[in-house]
Amino acid sequence: MAPAPYCVEGTGSELFSNTQLLGAIFGIPFALTIFIGLPWSAYPFLALILAAPLFAGYNVLYALTATPIRPQLGLPGRNVEDYITIKDTALSGFTGKSKIPITLFFESYFDEKIDIKGDMLDLLEARYDWAKFTWQLEQVKFFFTQWIPETLWHSRKQDEDQVRDHYDRGDDFYEAFLGPMMIYTSGIMTSRHKRETLEELQQNKLELVCNKIKLKPTDRMLDIGCGWGTLSVHAAKQGANVTGVTLGKNQAAWGRGKAEAAGVSDKVRILCTDYRDIPRERYNKITCLEMAEHVGILRFQTFLQQVKEMLEDDGLFFLQIAGLRRAWQHEDLMWGLFMAKYVFPGADASPPLNWVIEQLERAGFEVSTVETLGVHYSATIYRWYSNWMKNKDMIVEKYGVRWFRIWEFFLAYSTIVSRQGSATVYQIVSHKNLNSFDRVQLTVKE
Repeated sequence: MAPAPYCVEGTGSELFSNTQLLGAIFGIPFALTIFIGLPWSAYPFLALILAAPLFAGYNVLYALTATPIRPQLGLPGRNVEDYITIKDTALSGFTGKSKIPITLFFESYFDEKIDIKGDMLDLLEARYDWAKFTWQLEQVKFFFTQWIPETLWHSRKQDEDQVRDHYDRGDDFYEAFLGPMMIYTSGIMTSRHKRETLEELQQNKLELVCNKIKLKPTDRMLDIGCGWGTLSVHAAKQGANVTGVTLGKNQAAWGRGKAEAAGVSDKVRILCTDYRDIPRERYNKITCLEMAEHVGILRFQTFLQQVKEMLEDDGLFFLQIAGLRRAWQHEDLMWGLFMAKYVFPGADASPPLNWVIEQLERAGFEVSTVETLGVHYSATIYRWYSNWMKNKDMIVEKYGVRWFRIWEFFLAYSTIVSRQGSATVYQIVSHKNLNSFDRVQLTVKE
């Protein structure tokens, strides 16, 4: 894993007051109604009109005035100009100890208005020395005009456009950091002392998934969000008959080619379709690795009901899903909005663990095991970052400086975010909560 030279806590939920927030949202319109002399019938309309501005205003003010959860000790104490070179005169005020808002930094960096001195990962490790985590107008605008509407909608057309714009950009773009295995999900470390390659981490994960679902050669397996098909092909090589599903055209073609090359094309069916259109067949094992985030909060329960309908009564459902921590800090939320805007648009079903468990149990599943893989993800992304930097010239030449810089920032910052717990990924094994289910098989070796 990448070492953590500066472990600093920021401002966040520890002192945040929902009571004060609600007091502002309902109290200020109440006071205005009295002060202006409006009839009481106008109060509900005034409260509705002012709700969004007051919500935004309270959060902006809190971020500006909140104190860190712990004293921020051990930072280098250097000036802003020791970390970045500002090329746009409109940003010239950020010098000395005048820190730049993190969102303004990365937006300006993508637009080549700022250059960095040294390595991006090293720069972000010391981010609290030169950056501040306060809300900017662009973030507020994005939250209300794009994030909320997308969260409330999640139409087939929206999901298809977002997925294909992202994953059909070019296989060489993704291979530049994922490597030849083309797996865009967390790998697994087996030792903290041995440095394993990216390919070893991913092979460990493939074997772990198959072990957790107790895959058998006679199983019929559904892999929802199969990506480039690596897990589907791996399971087929164990003897299972596998159906993989992806919305990415390039991914589907790659997966079929991989199955052909592995000699298991008769056992692998890769469908390029929306998850809502998966044929309603029954499967012994269903896996979904880091795709359910794209289903969205609004449709998550419907998705789980669909999974349950397709799962045999004695089958197992394996869900690997990313999520933010409940005890948030401001940088967690700002990283999340960056990801929603630039990397995984529409992946709003990335909540804390308790929400996911609640949804599974509501849908009629019983959770068997849960494992948190944040540090494993950090190790995986660290290797993705190294690959990306090695392929800088190729990416810049074909896709341009902007795309290179967006992914440089994404991979470097995500290495840190997943290591420190801001966001993590969970592996959850569950089954139908039926009296007749054989629970002994999950706890006792045969």
